[in-house]
Amino acid sequence: MVKRFACMVMTVFLLSVMTGCGATSEQWAYNHEPENKILELVSNGKAEYKGNGYTYTKDDSFIHLKDKSGNTTDIRYVMEGDEMLFYEASAYHREGGSTEDGVYGLWKQNEGKEFFQFNRDGKFSEDNIFFGNYGLDKDAGTIKLMYSDPLQDTILYYTLDGDTITIEYPWRLVRIKTGTDK
Repeated sequence: MVKRFACMVMTVFLLSVMTGCGATSEQWAYNHEPENKILELVSNGKAEYKGNGYTYTKDDSFIHLKDKSGNTTDIRYVMEGDEMLFYEASAYHREGGSTEDGVYGLWKQNEGKEFFQFNRDGKFSEDNIFFGNYGLDKDAGTIKLMYSDPLQDTILYYTLDGDTITIEYPWRLVRIKTGTDK
């Protein structure tokens, strides 16, 4: 009887170790790099984002990541079928102009290699590669980019703080694993 109980306990223990106690994960990659995981959400509340560990909660609009120091990052997302629009935030700094100009002007980051320029006439340039018209909704905090090239329109979320604009840019993610035991 004791041996049978010990065998049962050992079997349950081994199965738990092998299956991660039933935790499942979602793994996501940029659609242009589908083999490179950037985000993993595990059903036990753990997450990995760009190689860093977090705990997380998720609602219908945001993934809330918390690091070991207690710092939180809220990342907006929208599900579109099997894909996710994942809004990563980046800070850009104003080149010239003044805070009274609002979003109008030239905004740079990464030593000027990446930028947005929003002109008062409703035209924009993104990295001097993509051009088009834009619509500004100050109440919603959004900028709609309508590209001249045959690209899908894009909605950016933005916040202004002096000479810094934080832009949440949507990246399309694809699932690279579903329901995998951890």
